[in-house]
Amino acid sequence: MNLITPEQIRSWLPSRPQQAHKGSFGRVLVVAGSRTMCGAGYLCAKSALLAGAGLVFWALPKSMQPAFAAALPEVITLPMPETEDGLLSADGLYELTDFTACQKPSLVVLGPGMGESPLIIPFLQTCNLPLVADADALNALSKDPAWTIWWPKNRPCIFTPHPGEMARLLRSRIASTATERVTQVEDLQQKTSGVCLLKGPQTLVCGAEQTYQNTTGGPSLAKAGSGDVLAGVIAGLWAQAGSQKGFLNTALPAACCGVYLHGLAGDLAARKRTDYGVLARDTAACVPEAFGEILK
Repeated sequence: MNLITPEQIRSWLPSRPQQAHKGSFGRVLVVAGSRTMCGAGYLCAKSALLAGAGLVFWALPKSMQPAFAAALPEVITLPMPETEDGLLSADGLYELTDFTACQKPSLVVLGPGMGESPLIIPFLQTCNLPLVADADALNALSKDPAWTIWWPKNRPCIFTPHPGEMARLLRSRIASTATERVTQVEDLQQKTSGVCLLKGPQTLVCGAEQTYQNTTGGPSLAKAGSGDVLAGVIAGLWAQAGSQKGFLNTALPAACCGVYLHGLAGDLAARKRTDYGVLARDTAACVPEAFGEILK
């Protein structure tokens, strides 16, 4: 087991050349949100920007688009067809596929706040972009017993389950010991060939050859929305690193950096608001401060 250290984070962080422009730092497409969980996509998209991504697009239910386009003007919003229940509809698959062909995002974050959207599985089966699979994307996969058979093993991917999602993906029980946590995250990695997290205290990050344990974060992160912030931070970092060095060999460093900086941001927010009072938006707001701590 390897511990994630500040020294490693500094060595892994993508560079920020003085002559760079927004296209130098990657383009993130966030597919997220629903009528009852509209904040998930907001937190994810904003966090990707705060982590340094050059451009962020957000595909969201069309009824949400006017309000969130105004609330987050730095993000390019894509209003999508929705079901009567306010979920992203499968009718939007062609539109989303056409958008990715035209705008050429570097990677996709799929899942935050999507509920049981019928768009998830068709998009997963047709999209070949590097992927951060989070939240309801993981829940949708877990309902298909054959998902690990059809999953494209050559797609650069980062999976971000919490213990309950991990148990459902593996058709197992929730890990109750540190040893079981390591076994589960390594099992998911072997089944998918992706980089796999197991969130929680001392979050684990597992790649093909190494497993890392995080050393930041605490009870301040035990709030709704924290995972959406993490998915955005990982995506923002990965978009930069992948654009500079390629997506396959940067997934593990990006995931480790994202987990560490997200945990550190939660720790910094807790200094101001205590572990009781930190909201996910406070953690997101402290992401730039976390970079500052690392780069001192």
